[in-house]
Parts: sequence; structure tokens; C-alpha cells
Amino acid sequence: MPELPEVETMVRGIRAAVEGRRILEFRRCPCRCRPLTLRPGLAAIRKRCHGQTIVSIRRRAKRIVMELEGGDAFVIEPRMTGLILLADPPDVEHLRFEWRLAHGNSHQSVWFWDRRGLGTIRLLHAAELEDALGDRHLGPDALQMTLEDWKVRLARTSRPIKVALLDQKLVAGIGNLYASEILHLAGINPTRPADRLNPARLQRLAAAVRSVLETAIRYEGSTLSDGTYRNALNQAGSYQNAHRVYDRENETCPTCQGPPIERIVQAQRSTFYCRACQR
Repeated sequence: MPELPEVETMVRGIRAAVEGRRILEFRRCPCRCRPLTLRPGLAAIRKRCHGQTIVSIRRRAKRIVMELEGGDAFVIEPRMTGLILLADPPDVEHLRFEWRLAHGNSHQSVWFWDRRGLGTIRLLHAAELEDALGDRHLGPDALQMTLEDWKVRLARTSRPIKVALLDQKLVAGIGNLYASEILHLAGINPTRPADRLNPARLQRLAAAVRSVLETAIRYEGSTLSDGTYRNALNQAGSYQNAHRVYDRENETCPTCQGPPIERIVQAQRSTFYCRACQR
């Protein structure tokens, strides 16, 4: 968390407010918690980027890419608890970084907030950006995968399908929460080897990936019980109300009304599924 839907929601939430705006100042916010990973340092960032205009905001997998007119780009990786915000943060003690913008609308700053401090902000040259976010490190975006892409890429691994979906080099953007939801909707057992999905299961998987992720984006992501995830205006998402299996251990399956949802551990991550729906 955040995963593809949450990061996409953050990107859409700030795009109109910041694209075409000039950066007046960068500020590392005072914080007594774990220090933010910021590369290069603040002095170098100011020297390279002061006064530049933000030309685009986009998502690559679970990262936010803020491209500047000079060719550099900020790559913001929220990881577990990072947020990009325009509005007041959940609290001020976990604010990490500020981009202060020239006048243009009611939002004068973009903020990076991170409760656990695991997120990162990197300023990269164009060549570095391609190396960091290119095919060598990340697979194709989950929302751009075709049925043929799924067939080819899953044929490469015999790992359980749930574990394979979390491999960002195989497919980028899917995390633990949405992997469980996707496999439930597709009716696929999470322990089935990825290279043993027959054509019918592959087709259901491809359709479920698009359905779950697009619906989650429409609902502006999932805000779980810890309340950490918020959109760019510090508002909760609502897709958690549509979860079928995630974090619903021992609850009746909403799909078949049969056995309770079970929880197993795969690759040190919790997997939730219905034994009846996902044989």
C-alpha cells in the first residue's frame, strides 16, 4: 500500500493543479521521525531545478513521475505509507517535502507525507529515468497487459500465481491487496502454478485485472482500517467497501455465500481466498 489504484488516484488528483506551474522553492520539512530518502541532496535539487516548470505528472507502476521542462524528473515512490497531497495532511509531524509553486490556483504547494518514512524522492536525468523505470527493472503496466502478454509472461514461471502477480519485473503495479481481489474475481486458486493456467483461466485473469484495478481507481483506492491512505485532497478512498476477500478472514464469502474466507501466507504475505470459488 499504496498500489496502482492509489498511486493513479494521487496522480490524477494533483495533475490539473500542478502541470504548467513553475516551482519557486523546495523545502525539506522538519521531522523527528525516520529521515526521508532524498537524492540528490536539497542543495543540488535547488541548483538544478529552481524556477523550472512542471510539464507533466504521470504514473509508472507504483511511482509518481513529475517531469520538468529541463529534462529532469522527480520520481516519488510512496511505498508503504507515502502520500502526495495538495490539501492539509493527516498530521504535520510526518510531512517530509514541499514543492512550493508559483501562483496559479488555490493550491500553492505539493506535499509529500509519509508516516513510516520508507518512501523515496529521487531527481533523475532523462537517461537515469529510462534506466530506473525501463524494462530492465519493471514489467509492463498491469493496465496495459493484453491476453497474449499474460500468456507469454506467465509461461516463464512456475511460481504460484499470487506470488507471480507481485513480481514487478513480470507485471508492474499489482500489490498484495489487489492480487487477492483479482484472483477471487477470476476464480483462480492463489496456489496454482502460473504456467499452468489454461486459456479459460488466462482470459478470466486478464479481465479481472482490468476490472478490479479500473473499479478501484474509480472509487479512488482503498483506505484500510489504519486510515493511512488518503487521496490528494486528504480524503479516504472507498474501494475497501467493495473488497470481496482481502482482510476478510472467517467472513462468509460474498460471492458464493459458502465457506468462510481463508487466509494463507505466500512469500511472507497474507493471501485471502475462498476455497469454493477458487478451486
